[in-house]
Formats: sequence, C-alpha cells, structure tokens
Amino acid sequence: MHKQQDLFHHAALAELTDAQLFSQSYRFVALDVETANANQGSICQLGLAMVDHSGTIETASFMIDPEVRFATFNIQLHGIGPETVAGQPRFVDVINPLRDFLGRHPLVQHSPFDQKAISGACQRYDLPDLKARWLNSVIIARKAWPQLRGNGGHGLGNLKKVLGLDFRHHDAAEDARAAAQVVLLAEAETGYNFIDSTRQGSD
Repeated sequence: MHKQQDLFHHAALAELTDAQLFSQSYRFVALDVETANANQGSICQLGLAMVDHSGTIETASFMIDPEVRFATFNIQLHGIGPETVAGQPRFVDVINPLRDFLGRHPLVQHSPFDQKAISGACQRYDLPDLKARWLNSVIIARKAWPQLRGNGGHGLGNLKKVLGLDFRHHDAAEDARAAAQVVLLAEAETGYNFIDSTRQGSD
C-alpha cells in the first residue's frame, strides 16, 4: 500500500512537527534528494518514504529553493528549475522541523549520495549535521540479488526493470519509495531483517 502527501508550502512546514504523519513512529524512513547542480549541498527537492511495521509506505515531498544556480544537466535530469522552486522554503526551513523526526528513525538511502548532500547542505547553512543511523539500500540489494553484479548492477534504474518496480525516476519522493521497496523486497527474498540488525555486512 502507498499513500503520498505533498508538502510544498510554508504553512504546511510551520505545522510540520505537529502533523500526524510526522508524529508517528515508523520501522524506517527512506530518504532521497535532488540537487540543482553538481554541488551536493544544492538540494532542490527532498523526498521521504515512511514505512510502518505492516509494510505500508507513505511519502512526502518538499520542494526547496537551493538559493544557487541550476545547471542545465540537472534540470534535464529531474525537471526542477528556478521557476519550480520560486517561493518555496529554503533547506534550513525544511530540515529544522524534520530534524527530530529523522534522527529517531533508521534512514535508508540508495547510495551514499543523499547523506553527503544533507551534510553538504547543513554545512552551507552552518547547521549541525543530521545525526541518524544511515543504511544503504544498494548494499542490501547486493546481498539479495548478487547475480546482478556485472549484469545491469544495483542502481534504481536496473532494479526497476528486474524487480518490476513502478516509480518515476529522479523524483525524490518516488525514488525514496523505490528505495523502501527495495529493502522490503530484499527482506522477502532473503528472510533477513536488514533494518533491525546491527550491521549490514561488508560491501
């Protein structure tokens, strides 16, 4: 099951910490970002996929004004440009209300890019780094489907084909949902609890 909630406006952010979606506890949260240019801290979209203990996934998406220029390559990749983020909140206005929520959940990312982007954006705004337990769904996918090494790999694009995932690539909320689905499918494939274990093992 999947539900999506789009939170693009200042009014929604002002009430974020009281919102029912973010007052709950989940088994884990998958996180994905899109960036305005090659600088990893230039986040222009943040996507979250909250997974409860029944496997239900709810997503939330935040458009963010990165306050930097957009590169043509990035616009073509994700379709987000200056017009898309005009009037949207800054990174600092999004991450601060979410900090406690994110910090108390295991965070899944598909490759280390997202953690580095969050750290880079925190540095840009002189904010403390986000303290959280990060897991990499690429490593999890490698454990579940080792035969994909050298055979398309474990990126979301190939996993979409191999696993029959239905999502819009390079939309942060959609990619976060896909990463969450990868974890759930990997656990079904292996019978292993990747979230609650204390280690993921070697790469």
